[in-house]
Amino acid sequence: MIQTTQHKTWIGLMATLLIILTMTHNIQGQEMGDVLIKNGTVITIEDGVKENTDVLIRDGKIEQIGEGISIRDIKTIDADGKYVMPGIIDAHSHLGLDAVNEATNPVTAEVWVGDALNPYDVGLYRALAGGVTTAHAMHGSANAIGGQCETIKHRWGEMNPERWRMKDAPRTIKFALGENPMRVHGERNNVAPRTRMGMEQEFRRSFAAAKEYKKEKLIASSNKNSQRPEYSLRLETLADILDGNVIIHCHSYRADEILMLMKVLEDYGVEDICFQHVNEGFKVAPELAEFGATASVFSDWWAYKFEVYYSTAYNATILTRNGVITSINSDSRELIRHLYHEAAKTQRYGDLTDNEALRLITINPAIQLGIEDRVGSIKIGKDGDIAIFENHPLSVYATPVYTIVDGVVRFNINEDPNDVRVDIDPKEKVPAFYESHIHDHELEGCMQGTELSTHSH
Repeated sequence: MIQTTQHKTWIGLMATLLIILTMTHNIQGQEMGDVLIKNGTVITIEDGVKENTDVLIRDGKIEQIGEGISIRDIKTIDADGKYVMPGIIDAHSHLGLDAVNEATNPVTAEVWVGDALNPYDVGLYRALAGGVTTAHAMHGSANAIGGQCETIKHRWGEMNPERWRMKDAPRTIKFALGENPMRVHGERNNVAPRTRMGMEQEFRRSFAAAKEYKKEKLIASSNKNSQRPEYSLRLETLADILDGNVIIHCHSYRADEILMLMKVLEDYGVEDICFQHVNEGFKVAPELAEFGATASVFSDWWAYKFEVYYSTAYNATILTRNGVITSINSDSRELIRHLYHEAAKTQRYGDLTDNEALRLITINPAIQLGIEDRVGSIKIGKDGDIAIFENHPLSVYATPVYTIVDGVVRFNINEDPNDVRVDIDPKEKVPAFYESHIHDHELEGCMQGTELSTHSH
């Protein structure tokens, strides 16, 4: 009788454990779909353009590319007369974040925007309506060394924030140069950095501290009589940067500061950096290429404040022609819907080829985020992230009609409801919180959440 009771108890515990494990899997797993795209003009990015071609996606991955693929009982999209391209990737976005800036210290490497993802941000759906399937959700530019960022898939409809993360994407962190951190800390709080020379010292001081922290940990691990340094998540993160385990993405405008940071990184043996915005990158394109830095730029956006007074719409082309892996980003919940138009501007300003222009919003940002083995081109084995266009994506008449993420149709221009917001009454006369917009450029993008630090009381 005792054995029977124990046996029943053991079975009950095992069943409970099985339920818990199943629930955990369901929470962590993402929906993967099956879809067959037929008869499209497939712009592969890495293997040319293929006419009248089919793309088969199984369990979220591209399984076949060719003509005459026939599969029964599978969702099929007729792309005859349409253009099929890889899902667009934005290397600089602030969508889907509950908080953008931790503006309390010039160095906040310990924070991570992934702690506060917001799957209810309707801007994410609107990005899908522009063919964008992946984005780099970034910390802002209030700090010399800001927080860690998150690479997300636009899985609109998933309410669990965990399912938005791009699993196993490399870690990234936000750095910033220039006026933003100087204004937030130096001008308002009278703490370093207040000048551009102070900016350099923030980087050097932080890296030196991380180097010493690593040294003390190493000594303690090899000598049991040595005391380990007090644990610091900030220093742990900076040490990971020194070890090449975190990719730097740095808000930047002026050429002199870009050269300064590359010199600092060279002194500390750090190689992986993508300069964001980099409006004066055209001035130092050969130096960027020699260092191995990449650049994520605006197409033609500048002169919205003094340090961005000087730039050119030829920036992306000059960088590309000098061998710098270049992307075009949005930094805007509105512009993210038009990245294919932004890429097309490089054909007016620089005469890039179709493929060179489309690389700026597909494989190049994928390389900058370290995810090029999974997204950025239509290739067997890669994620089933696809944007289907009526008219060529670089045409002024281009219209995204389907956006597919992991084989799941997340945007369908013909079948989606007119209002997809999930937490706002569309009949409400006064827009609710998530629909409010701050029109000032800086607060719309990298400086969100710093109103108290950047405006007088």
